Amino acid sequence: MAKKKATTRAAALKQILVQIPGNDSASQRQRALTAMQTLGSVTTFELMRHLDVYDPRPRIFELRHHHGHSIKTVTRVEQTEAGVPHRVGVYLLEVAQ
Repeated sequence: MAKKKATTRAAALKQILVQIPGNDSASQRQRALTAMQTLGSVTTFELMRHLDVYDPRPRIFELRHHHGHSIKTVTRVEQTEAGVPHRVGVYLLEVAQ
C-alpha cells in the first residue's frame, strides 16, 4: 500500500511539472505552491527531484515574504535513492481560518 501511495504522489508531482513548465523563479514558485495546495505538503527532496526546483529555499522565502503565504516548515528523515537517511524540510501551506 505504501508503494502505491508513493507512486500516486510521484504521479501527481509529475503532473504538476507538466502543467507548469519553465525554469524561471515564477514557474518554480507556482509548482511549489500548487504541490502544497494539491498534496497538503511538499518536501525539499520532492521539490528538487520531482518538480525541478534545484534550491527550494529561495522560492519558499519568496512565497512567504513577497507573496504573503503562510508556510510552516517541519523536518523529517527520508532515505535517498542510495538508501542513505537525510533530514529534509517539509513545507506546509497554512490556510487562514
